[in-house]
Amino acid sequence: MKYHNHKKNFLAITEDKFCNFKNSKFVIQSAPYEYTSSYISGSDKGPKAILKASRFVELYDEEFDAETYKKFGICTLPEMNFKNKVDKKAIDLIEKNTGKLLDNKKFPITLGAEHTISLGCIKAIKKQYKNVHVLQIDAHSDLRDSYNNNPYSHASVMYRVQELGVPLTQIGIRAQCIEESQLIKKSKNIHTFYAHTIRKNKNWMNDAIKTLGENVYITIDADGFDPSIVPAVGTAEPNGLFWNETIEFLKKVISTKNIIGFDVVEIAPIKDTILSEYTMAKLVYKLIGYIGNK
Repeated sequence: MKYHNHKKNFLAITEDKFCNFKNSKFVIQSAPYEYTSSYISGSDKGPKAILKASRFVELYDEEFDAETYKKFGICTLPEMNFKNKVDKKAIDLIEKNTGKLLDNKKFPITLGAEHTISLGCIKAIKKQYKNVHVLQIDAHSDLRDSYNNNPYSHASVMYRVQELGVPLTQIGIRAQCIEESQLIKKSKNIHTFYAHTIRKNKNWMNDAIKTLGENVYITIDADGFDPSIVPAVGTAEPNGLFWNETIEFLKKVISTKNIIGFDVVEIAPIKDTILSEYTMAKLVYKLIGYIGNK
C-alpha cells in the first residue's frame, strides 16, 4: 500500500522510504465524517485542514534533536469515503479500517471530523488489546445516552464507549447536562477531571494517571483546548487547556502507559486563519515523537 501524492502527506513528506506503508510505524487515516454536529458545522473539513497545515510544521524537533519522521516513518492514507454511510455504517467502516492497521502492526492515528468517529477506532482497538482504557481530552463529557434522538451523536460517543465496558478518564470537562453529571457520580468506570478542579490541584496530572489502565487510547477533542489557542471548533468553551500543560500531561502519560492509538477530532476550520489546524498538526507530530522515542 503506497500513497504518493506528497502534498497530501502529513508534513508533505517527499521521500518514499519515510512515508510508504511498509516502512512506516505510524499511519494517519482521515475520517471526515460529519452527520450530527449540533452548533458550528464544518468539521468534515478538519482532517484535510490539519494535513494541509502540517506542510508548514518544521520537520526538525529541537526537543529530540532529530527529524522525527525519519526515525519511524509516517504514512498518510487517502481519506475514508462515507458516501451513503451514517451512524452504525460509518462506525463500522472506521472500525474495519482501523482493524486493518492493527493487523499490520501499525500505530493508528485518526484525524476526525465529529467525535463520533472515535467509537469505530476504540471498537477495533478493544478487539486486539486487553485492559483498554480511554483518555479523553475534551470540553464536553459526550455522555448523553442519545442526542436529538440519535445514539450515534457526537454528544453520545463516550456513552457508547463506556457501554463497551471501557473505562474513561476525562480531562478538562466544563460543559455537560445534569444526566451526564449523575452518570459520572454513580459510575466506577468514569473518572472526570473538571477544568475548574484541575486549576486548583497541583497534583492533578498524577491523580489522573493513577486512574488509567495498562493500554491507553487517547482521544483529543480540539475543544478541550482553550479557544484562545484553538478557536476553530464545533462548540468552543472558555477555561480550556493550554499548550504547555497539555503537552506536559501527555508526556507523563506516554512515559508510564502503553499508548495504542490516538485521534484528533472536531476542528471546524475558520476562513483566513490557520491557528487551530496548525496547532493540531504540531500536536500530532509531537505525540508521534513522544510515543516513538519512548
